[in-house]
Amino acid sequence: MRIVQLMNSAAGRTGRALAGLVLIAAGVATGGAGGVVLAVAGLVPLAAGTFGRCLAAPLFRAPVRAR
Repeated sequence: MRIVQLMNSAAGRTGRALAGLVLIAAGVATGGAGGVVLAVAGLVPLAAGTFGRCLAAPLFRAPVRAR
């Protein structure tokens, strides 16, 4: 449950958004089909962090939306 609390905190949301940006940058730098997949995969944590959602929360029966 602590991990969900961390992910719903401001630090967790910022971390997810930064991780998404890093994945997108790595995908763009890599190029090719693998780079596109990596960049698109980076959109998931970026969007989750930006909109304050914890996608792992349902696994722990916690609220998905940050408070």
